[in-house]
Amino acid sequence: MQDDATEVTAAGIARLAGVGRAAVSNWRRRHADFPRPVGGTETSPAFALAEVEEWLRRHRKLAEVPLKERVWQQLAGHPDGPVTALVHAGCALLLIHDRPPVWLDISSGTDERLAALLPAALDEVLTPRMPETARPGRPDRSRVNGQHPVNTPSAPATPVNPATGSPPTAPAAPALDIPTVPRLLPSVPLLRGVAELAAERGARPAFEFLLGRHLDANPRQYTLTPPDLAGLMAALVGTPATVLDPACGTGALLRAVAGRPDRRLHAQDSSPELAALTALRLALHTRAPVRAAAGDTLRADAYPELRADAVLCHPPFNERNWGHDDLAYDPRWEYGFPARTESELAWVQHALARLRDGGTAVLLMPPAVASRRSGRRIRADLLRRGALRAVVALPAGAAPPYSVPLHLWVLRRPERTPAQPEVLLVDAGRFTAEGRGGPDWPGVRETVLDAWGAFDRDGGVEERPGLARSVPVIELLDDDVDLTPARRLPPPADADGAGRLTDVRARLDETLRLTAELAPPPAQPVPSAASGRLPLTTVGELARAGALVMRTGGHGGRARLPVLTDHDVLAGTGPSGTLPESEEEPVLTEPGDVVLPVLGGGAVARVVDGATAGAVLGRNLVLLRPDPAALDAWFLAGFLRGTANHRQASSYASTATRLDVRRLQLPRLAPDEQRRYGERFRALDAFERALREAGRLGEQLVRGMYDGLTEGTIAPG
Repeated sequence: MQDDATEVTAAGIARLAGVGRAAVSNWRRRHADFPRPVGGTETSPAFALAEVEEWLRRHRKLAEVPLKERVWQQLAGHPDGPVTALVHAGCALLLIHDRPPVWLDISSGTDERLAALLPAALDEVLTPRMPETARPGRPDRSRVNGQHPVNTPSAPATPVNPATGSPPTAPAAPALDIPTVPRLLPSVPLLRGVAELAAERGARPAFEFLLGRHLDANPRQYTLTPPDLAGLMAALVGTPATVLDPACGTGALLRAVAGRPDRRLHAQDSSPELAALTALRLALHTRAPVRAAAGDTLRADAYPELRADAVLCHPPFNERNWGHDDLAYDPRWEYGFPARTESELAWVQHALARLRDGGTAVLLMPPAVASRRSGRRIRADLLRRGALRAVVALPAGAAPPYSVPLHLWVLRRPERTPAQPEVLLVDAGRFTAEGRGGPDWPGVRETVLDAWGAFDRDGGVEERPGLARSVPVIELLDDDVDLTPARRLPPPADADGAGRLTDVRARLDETLRLTAELAPPPAQPVPSAASGRLPLTTVGELARAGALVMRTGGHGGRARLPVLTDHDVLAGTGPSGTLPESEEEPVLTEPGDVVLPVLGGGAVARVVDGATAGAVLGRNLVLLRPDPAALDAWFLAGFLRGTANHRQASSYASTATRLDVRRLQLPRLAPDEQRRYGERFRALDAFERALREAGRLGEQLVRGMYDGLTEGTIAPG
């Protein structure tokens, strides 16, 4: 076996064969010919993927493995790591997308022939699409396989910055190097699988699927810009011809504006792997030329001469080591030298420096930047010179960190200083969705774009209390220069606060009456003569017998549909979540389905009704779809809620509880007896819902009374 063979873990083998990890453990014990581990650890061994596939095929356990899963396992277990594998896959997919006959020709022979011919074929495709791509064999490339070269004994010593005592940052380099033959050879089996996936799905969806799986598998390594937010930021800059994202990440912002072929896209990121993935992603989404570079934007700007029509940026937040000691005399600081704690204001001024006169920039910012005292002088100069045009407060949940209501800053490089400058302030905080779901994006988008469109067209906007106002700059130039929209907008008009609370009180009275009616009758003990233990079965046995179908959630699909989250199930609310788009088919709920959360230890099961039907099943949820001829849905859900039942079916880690739904038990009963239990469980569910609604209305009434009394809209007696 080659040392650089692709490896796969026991969990990966389970996904390949469509079984649980316990089955893989059984195979290892029962079959003497099961492949031996080639890596990993004693508790988490790794196996050679080729050997595993051959064994599964020989034992007729590989026949139903989806192609996408096989390709993903090849990518995840690549000997050079998943990022290198993803870059190689993206290069091949771009060749397949642009010149399919060339791919068919070079892939028709041996693996060695494919690896030998691929670099030249990629050179012909990437040269017109990515002009700065490093050609294979170029002697003066500044990076090797995505990494900055280290000093060699023959190279001159690296100079040291006297202010910091550290070497200067390496200059920006092309984002993508065309891989060489030795680097490509281990990837050839993967590339052949990727080509099959492209034939089945298309080159662009195939890359999006693999990239999405990689991002989902490494959520802590990447800060993503959600698609709805990216679309809003792109809409604010209009239809620019030249667009720059100086902190491109995975390319979501440039992808949102990449629809027109005549656009010119520029990207840079300090992470070489993200810069390369963004370059490939954009090249697959547009015919426009893509210029992408890897390097620290503030210290090593790749486009110092660029004057773009628009800049879109989701910069890193709260950085201390952004270059304060190295960049004191940088010409970009037209509005003042940012303090060490104000890295975001450095990004603001970088964006303005890369705009043409009249060009627009939109940056995502933490809310503290609008009010920190250390940045007030720069904020004041941005206002006085007309560079800052709008500050938009987004709802919580718009982007990571999801608990913080972030801001959008809309800037314009001034052609001349306005005589009486004004700035638009918008507060979209009211569009926060209930629960843990994302914001009401249609409401956010309509409010923000309507206000910005009117302000940009007319120089002002009609005041909308609690939502939007154009504020004279002179009003903001006080000691704090606080630009937080909520502090500068009049409160929303409440013409009839007392009447609204009277209506809430009436609804609460009605709900309390209904709750009393739905309260279960006194519990009757089972006679001792009839208290024998009922014969039990498990969810796993019922699934094997065909009495129910078991599905797990977590895929968003191509359509933007509401997502039922585990929090929604626990709280008894409607679908409130979102999931990233994916090529995998989502699981859609139907009336009569039973949905259970698998994390957290709560004994909860919910029967899907008409209001919840059609939602996408979210992460950490399991759906059970009973056969009505064999199982009553309410009977099933009721017994699955038993505390003792959950306790025996749960496994416990140091910080979490996970439910093994297959081990949940319920009695074997005739259909008529199931329906008797089911009616009682349905009545308990109605009582629980009424209690929950009464609590919600009670909290609303108490909050409204406090607000009315303190704001003077309700009399104390």
